[in-house]
Amino acid sequence: MVETDRLLIIPLNQEQLELYLEANGKLEKKLQLTESGRTFSPEVKKMVLKDILVKMKAVSGDNFLYFTFWIVVQKATKLIVAELGFKGEPSELGEIEIGYGTMPFERGKGFMTEAVGGMVAWAKNRSGVQAILAETEETNLASIRIVEKNNFFLIEKKGEMLWWKILL
Repeated sequence: MVETDRLLIIPLNQEQLELYLEANGKLEKKLQLTESGRTFSPEVKKMVLKDILVKMKAVSGDNFLYFTFWIVVQKATKLIVAELGFKGEPSELGEIEIGYGTMPFERGKGFMTEAVGGMVAWAKNRSGVQAILAETEETNLASIRIVEKNNFFLIEKKGEMLWWKILL
């Protein structure tokens, strides 16, 4: 778990991730969190079941942390306000890619900027991690602000996508 001023960032183990996918309040109840009525798109659920959970089962030790969802919980309300995660173990260059999303009703409050900062601090203490990458759409100004505020620098533009990096 990662803790910041306002947030708890909790990595989900296999059982917890399966409960999270059900989106019926069972995970919130198990973790003593506030239920929000959140939903899961069928596409994301399918991807998690067919890809992420398979990869989580295949890795050893705590390397599942590079595949699972990390839920972002606001301490004051115990609500899940966002989720984030990495897209695999460190590459040969020691790079990991981060992905993130804020619940629609919690956007614009700085939660994701704070959460990404917490994950950068976490990654600095991980063996074999030298840098974090992030991909944003060039029109997604909120996502661009998140990486800029966390000291990522622009490394490449591919079509309408911008690639960012922070060295640890």
